[in-house]
Amino acid sequence: MLTPHVLTIGSQFPPAGQAPPPAASTSVWLVDTDDRDGAAARLAPEVLDPAEQQRAGGFKHEQDRRRYVASHVALRMLLGAWLDLPPGRVRITRAPCPGCGDPHGRPVSEDGPVHFSLSHSDRLALLAVGPVPVGADVETLPEASAVAELAGQLHPREAAELEALTPEERPAAFGRLWARKEAYLKGLGIGLGRGLALDYVGTGDTPATGLPGWSLTDVAVPPGFTAAVAVTTGR
Repeated sequence: MLTPHVLTIGSQFPPAGQAPPPAASTSVWLVDTDDRDGAAARLAPEVLDPAEQQRAGGFKHEQDRRRYVASHVALRMLLGAWLDLPPGRVRITRAPCPGCGDPHGRPVSEDGPVHFSLSHSDRLALLAVGPVPVGADVETLPEASAVAELAGQLHPREAAELEALTPEERPAAFGRLWARKEAYLKGLGIGLGRGLALDYVGTGDTPATGLPGWSLTDVAVPPGFTAAVAVTTGR
């Protein structure tokens, strides 16, 4: 179980004493977007690009907008520290989709050799930044109805593992599985466009091994959430 760094959104760039210099390993960060959303809102006009600001303005609910702003300000703080750029000058685009080739694959930076992934659920945002492709996912634990609805779409071994559990155990097990699967698919850059039954990630306390070229790790998060990161091994 990986314990992430905790990122506090502040008024200085880069976040003093928090963002490590570029290194050979991937770092994982956790942000409570409700804790410092006011600071993020003050920084947003000079940090977010026009597309992000337009997206933020399109949210129907104020809480959703503030959480989006806080998570994306945090991402740009980390990328700016990695690239030695002001966060507002970091250019983010999309790589080609591995499935169809259209520009809606994994988000990438135009400013240097850095890979990153951002996920947010409820008040938490999980960010991974490193020198190789990575995927991150954080989820709130699902309702029993969601487990029942999606279990039949999973890898047969995963579906069998869930079926063997008691109804009370299934939401936590499904949450672990879903975060791992989302992290891996985001790392690939294809997302849920790839069938859920193709890859086995497991429902147990530790992720399954054997994904070609990738390593999966669970991330420690507060009760009620589950999270994972996938990092390419280059093999």
